[in-house]
Amino acid sequence: MAQPPAPSDAFLREVDDELRRDQLAQAWRRWGRIGIAAVVVGLLLFAGWLYWNSRAAEQAGVEAEQLQTAFEGLSGGDRVEAEATLSRLAESKRDGHRALAQLAQADQLLAGKDAKGAAAKFAAIAADASLGQPFRDLALLRQTLIEFDTLPPQTVVERLRPLATPGNAWFPTAAELTAVAYARQGRRDLAGRLFGQIARQEDAPETTRQRAVQMASAMGVDAAPAPSPNPGVTPQP
Repeated sequence: MAQPPAPSDAFLREVDDELRRDQLAQAWRRWGRIGIAAVVVGLLLFAGWLYWNSRAAEQAGVEAEQLQTAFEGLSGGDRVEAEATLSRLAESKRDGHRALAQLAQADQLLAGKDAKGAAAKFAAIAADASLGQPFRDLALLRQTLIEFDTLPPQTVVERLRPLATPGNAWFPTAAELTAVAYARQGRRDLAGRLFGQIARQEDAPETTRQRAVQMASAMGVDAAPAPSPNPGVTPQP
């Protein structure tokens, strides 16, 4: 019996290609539309994210400009409009703008000789857990400065303990108030030690460091002042 001719390599490749095309078509019908839908949804979400960020940045810029205008108004412009702007920004959803507006409101109360109202405002800011810690620390420090002469020394010490630590942004002022409170308690060793730390704080204001050196010396502590902030500059004789 005659044997059928063996299929050629070209024929086999054609069959194989046709089979692959059929499998690809089936896969496309099954998964292709789902894949496109997923890509489209992903692109839409990405576009929405970009739009949201753009709008948020735009709105943040608007509020920053309003805050700057309000500060300028308080320093010699339209104070009524400035105070109205601060009232609006004090309710902002942006923590930084809200904190700055509220701090400015407290300063306005203090400028108006309402020390009690200002202290209460600063206390409210310090207790607001939704605000950044640097803003809350600043508010606590300002509150303590206002109330300092009426507070028991131990209250000052306990209130400012987290701030009167080297490395804290508000260390020089907080440490100075704490040292004075220690001195009022008769704890001259602790007061002198703190004044010495202030004197050696390189980034502390120069007047604060000089005052700390004098106070430390008065309490028997040899407080060498901090080195010059420009070590490369040779002092003139």
